[in-house]
Amino acid sequence: MDTSGNFSQALATFAEEARELIAQMEEILLRAEEGGCRDDDLHALFRCAHTLKGSGGLFGLDEVVRFTHVVENVLDRLRKGEIGFTSDLITVLLESQDQIDAIVHASLDGGVGAEAVQRSDALIDRLGAWVPHAHEDDDEAAAQVPAEQTEAVSASGGGEIGSEHWHISLRFSSDILADGMDPLSFIHYLSNYGEIVHVETVADHLPDLDAADPEACYLGFEVALRSDADKHEIEGVFDFIAERATIRIFPPHGKMEEFIRHIESAPLGGQRLGEILIACGTLTAKELETALNAQQAAEESRRIGHILVENQSVHPAVVEAAATRQRLHEEKRAGEAKSIKVPSDRLDALINRVGELVIAGSGTYAQASRAGLPELHESASLLLSLVEDIRDMTLSLRMVPIGEVFSRFPRVVRDVSRELGKDIELVITGADAELDKSMVEKLGDPLMHLIRNSMDHGIGSAEERVAVGKPAHGTVGLNAYHESGTIVVEVTDDGKGLDPAKILARAIDKGLVDAGAGLSEQEIFRLILEPGFSTAERITNLSGRGVGMDVVRANVEAMRGTLDIQSTLGRGTTMRLCLPLTLAIIDGFHVGVGAAHFIVPLDMVVECVELPEGIDSVDYMELRDEAMPFVRLREVFGETGAPQVRPRVVVTRFGGRRVGLVVDRIHGKCQTVIKPLGPLFGNVPCVSGSTILGSGEVALIIDVARLVHDVAGREQQHSRKGGPVAAALAPAAA
Repeated sequence: MDTSGNFSQALATFAEEARELIAQMEEILLRAEEGGCRDDDLHALFRCAHTLKGSGGLFGLDEVVRFTHVVENVLDRLRKGEIGFTSDLITVLLESQDQIDAIVHASLDGGVGAEAVQRSDALIDRLGAWVPHAHEDDDEAAAQVPAEQTEAVSASGGGEIGSEHWHISLRFSSDILADGMDPLSFIHYLSNYGEIVHVETVADHLPDLDAADPEACYLGFEVALRSDADKHEIEGVFDFIAERATIRIFPPHGKMEEFIRHIESAPLGGQRLGEILIACGTLTAKELETALNAQQAAEESRRIGHILVENQSVHPAVVEAAATRQRLHEEKRAGEAKSIKVPSDRLDALINRVGELVIAGSGTYAQASRAGLPELHESASLLLSLVEDIRDMTLSLRMVPIGEVFSRFPRVVRDVSRELGKDIELVITGADAELDKSMVEKLGDPLMHLIRNSMDHGIGSAEERVAVGKPAHGTVGLNAYHESGTIVVEVTDDGKGLDPAKILARAIDKGLVDAGAGLSEQEIFRLILEPGFSTAERITNLSGRGVGMDVVRANVEAMRGTLDIQSTLGRGTTMRLCLPLTLAIIDGFHVGVGAAHFIVPLDMVVECVELPEGIDSVDYMELRDEAMPFVRLREVFGETGAPQVRPRVVVTRFGGRRVGLVVDRIHGKCQTVIKPLGPLFGNVPCVSGSTILGSGEVALIIDVARLVHDVAGREQQHSRKGGPVAAALAPAAA
């Protein structure tokens, strides 16, 4: 039988598990530095390292085991209270966590190189300050003693189990060998935690030779282990195969109270009461079989727990603990939400098909409307409504919290602040705001540049901050929220702010603008987004080369978003990214200009009004006593078709600004599947994509964000002169 596929799948599972455990370690260590680490966190931190070491050992990742073993020893002393967290220890542990990540991936990719081993040795030397004999091998040789030292559970239920040894009962699934796992490797690995006193092979299920499958596992094992390890450590050896084996661990000198604690802390499962009692070690299989036979022979129905208590096989308190565990499992199952993992490529294919379904549904509805048959129109309307529901449900499958990308930045802020010699705190809000997973994956790099720039350029040293009356420690904020069908991500700092005069002078020196150019403050701020522009006095590892902010702008615009900059000299800066929630399907507002069709994202549409007469020579109008700028789409796109006698104005809002779009006709709401324009038309201004209408015609999707930005730039010249749209163009307060 070919087991390479099963082994590869097991390795992939290990890699995913390792990634989650390493991320959890980083999260706990960062929380510890802030003083928020609890005892539960210390145990969880230890279990992460322990599980990584155990799973790595099963796959023969020797370097992972060697290095993680030392880290585990340090974490063991931490959880036992022998040492405490210090800034230096947290730094070394974070570097060790990075090293574990590196050698895990290197091991899976082909092997750990000499340079990685040298880095492991260097870190082990540094960890030696907190754990003695870090380089020594703790393995002990196994020995054999008579099996009689492993005793059964006393019938009273309040007695002790075994002797001074751990008793480990192992029953593997029959296909574990076919899955590429060797049961003996797990037993051998136990020697890392103590002395294997005795191993008894159980062959009760071994069939006749003619009926035996050479690739099946029929043997079980009873192991006596002398060890100072706790139950969590021994259980961790079998974490990777817990679902493919029956593993029972009986503690040495275990009292009734310990049985109860074991039952209460065990994972909720669908076991029967007798199975729970056997698993915790307070009941033998023979005793359970005797009780079940008595239950069947009884004339009236009796609970198995009552029979066990009457037979004095189990203490009543233990039975009650097991029964309570059963009830909790039933309650959990009643309210448990089922979930499955779906490969992203399948989900993308589903969304593409739903997009085609949306187009086909719109076409059917249009044909039914033209046919003039009420029954057909009603049926097509119902179909379109169902398609909308399917679209929304499908898109929601790809929505994930933005906290998925936010979670990587606490470590970044910590490391960069130490490199810069500054005390900087990261404050995260709105991490539960959701957006398309594809957007989350693309946000990481832009946010990384913005946060590092805020720390390097924006926030000064402690001495500089104290001199101007600010706290010595600086703050970088990361915030996300939904607004008008978009998600807004803000990176703020309470630093020095941007100096318009300095930026303008540097831009003139570089020839980016003319000396006499009358630029608004916003236009000056946007100069920092130009390639090669930097106001840094010196080049560092973080900045000064003029590379980064132009990349941020390019990445944001590639996502059909905008980047706004707000800054007050001496108070701080806010970088605001406005992005669409999805790149696939949206609700659109269909309008027409001449013979052309356009789609405006419906979430940005506020209302529709008629264009007042007699304002052909101006580009703003009054709407409820407020000035509102507008653009004529006919002029923007050079449309030459016959104009409408009474044009309409579609009022849109984006980033706190209102702008009107003058159109000839309004067709109404429609579902819009966004199609890319392709490289030939990728730079068409004020257009973010295209779509296919139900009639088969192509409509362009208006980039409202770009239009608003262009109008703002045009009108800020008037704003500085006290023009009538000054107030209308002012962005909403953050």
